[in-house]
Amino acid sequence: MTRATAGAKPTKSKQAKSLTGDKPTNFATKVSDDAVEKATGKAWPEWFKLLDKAGCAKMNHKEIVAVVAKHFDGPWWGQMVTVGYEQARGLRELNQSCDGVFQASSSKTVNLPVAKLFDAWNDAKQRNRWLGDLDGELVIRKATKPKSLRVTWCDGRTNVDVNLFPKGETKSYVSLQHTKLRDGAEVEKMKRYWGATLEKMKASLEA
Repeated sequence: MTRATAGAKPTKSKQAKSLTGDKPTNFATKVSDDAVEKATGKAWPEWFKLLDKAGCAKMNHKEIVAVVAKHFDGPWWGQMVTVGYEQARGLRELNQSCDGVFQASSSKTVNLPVAKLFDAWNDAKQRNRWLGDLDGELVIRKATKPKSLRVTWCDGRTNVDVNLFPKGETKSYVSLQHTKLRDGAEVEKMKRYWGATLEKMKASLEA
């Protein structure tokens, strides 16, 4: 059995082109045919045909990962192929994790040392300057200076995981995941919210 490796040069064939009908019209992944073929040696229709034949439509995430690993040696792209297949076959929605949880992600680079960025999140007075009024109180369950904060959001139902990284001495980077969202619609809503909020945070801290 042939195994592709990360960075392997793809081979385009007439067979690959003939499989385009296997790709659902509502396929939601943002990873293009060209990108997945360049990385793995197979375009999406080829992966779909291979995984369908292996019975992956009735498998869980871990089992599909194992099947993909038989044909491609690369953990990151292996996960991407698995997630793309799950989305295409209705086993997972866009922005839904393998355990069924919907989540929204956002990030921002700030011209501020990471210790000060941590304080801007952890200190309520500083945080209120850019986060503004909320419908309820958020709760910081755990804060690890200057690396991360685990937050129960003001709705009391969802969580925000905030991770902070230094980018030299004068810059830092915040990456967050808002988890336990109800559905794809709420994911899109919170993506817009956090995109605008992190822009406001950056402007406030760099002023």
